[in-house]
Amino acid sequence: MVLSAYAELDLAAVTYNLTRIRAYAPKAKIMAVLKANAYGHGLLRIAKVLADADAFAVARLGEGIALREAGITQRIVVLQGFLDREELEFHIRYGLEPVIHSPFQAELLEQIPSAEVVTVWLKLDTGMHRLGLLADQFAPNYSRLQNCPAVRRPIPVMTHLANADVVQDTFTGQQLDRFNSALHNLQTECSIANSAGVLAWDGTRSGWVRPGIALYGVSPFPGRTGPDEGLKPVMSFRSRLIALKDLKAGDAVGYGGEWVCPRPTRLGIVSVGYGDGYPRSARTGTPVLVRGRRVSLVGRVSMDMISLDLTDCPDAQVGDEVTLWGKGLPVEEIAQHASTIPYELLCGVTPRVKMVERWE
Repeated sequence: MVLSAYAELDLAAVTYNLTRIRAYAPKAKIMAVLKANAYGHGLLRIAKVLADADAFAVARLGEGIALREAGITQRIVVLQGFLDREELEFHIRYGLEPVIHSPFQAELLEQIPSAEVVTVWLKLDTGMHRLGLLADQFAPNYSRLQNCPAVRRPIPVMTHLANADVVQDTFTGQQLDRFNSALHNLQTECSIANSAGVLAWDGTRSGWVRPGIALYGVSPFPGRTGPDEGLKPVMSFRSRLIALKDLKAGDAVGYGGEWVCPRPTRLGIVSVGYGDGYPRSARTGTPVLVRGRRVSLVGRVSMDMISLDLTDCPDAQVGDEVTLWGKGLPVEEIAQHASTIPYELLCGVTPRVKMVERWE
């Protein structure tokens, strides 16, 4: 029995979500995004579950190397590419596909021996203004790479959507227009759609799609949940009640005494805190599930514990399982109470949390 914080992972939900994404984009290839330890779910674990994905995307070189050394054979795209000659050589050694987003990377490619051929992706900045070549840089650098003996051709092209999670926003349409204009005469593979693009923007679903958060059963859209999109949440974050006490009206709870009992209160203490990845910013009133009932977090979140008002759940007992988010309590809802986004909560689960795998 696990007595402290643990995360239960429904691995069957991962494959289900992949199938749902394929239904949205039946003509596209799937580049499953595994960055940030597969959004907190375990890089190697999720890569093995997603054996049917056409390729993987990671943020950094080290993630790609870890996948290769674990025996993963799919194409692996490194979204931040390489910073110097040494990193480029590691990409070549491990058969990784760096994203070229700056002219200095093209210069480094021109310096390697032509016998070492690498597949690269060229990134166009269509308005995100993070990584990617600006419009006036794109054509000359594409031509430059075309003429580079070390670069495999044709060269696939990608961009990234800034506002696709806001379905009424017109900026995504502008980005699509800029991308299509730049690629007007190019015959090559392309990749546009993130999770929000796959679920809401038909014009982004060609070529390769790059789902991330949707694979883990979470909606990319504000005010919606994974089940609203037909997805199944993968992670359920849980712990147990470790103490109960009866307090009087007027008693203060936790650091700073910020919450004061408004009535005689049955207080429950749960073995979880920000040391496990439960957000310190979660406010009094944040819901938690005990015995299938919603109860409220009260007082400040501390490093190892949280407090619950169990007055309306009188049958709760020490040892009862507590669901912090997951099935029956969407992580999207907890993120709202903590003034953050579900991505941060999933990625923030710490190493001391035991991961328990389930196939349901």
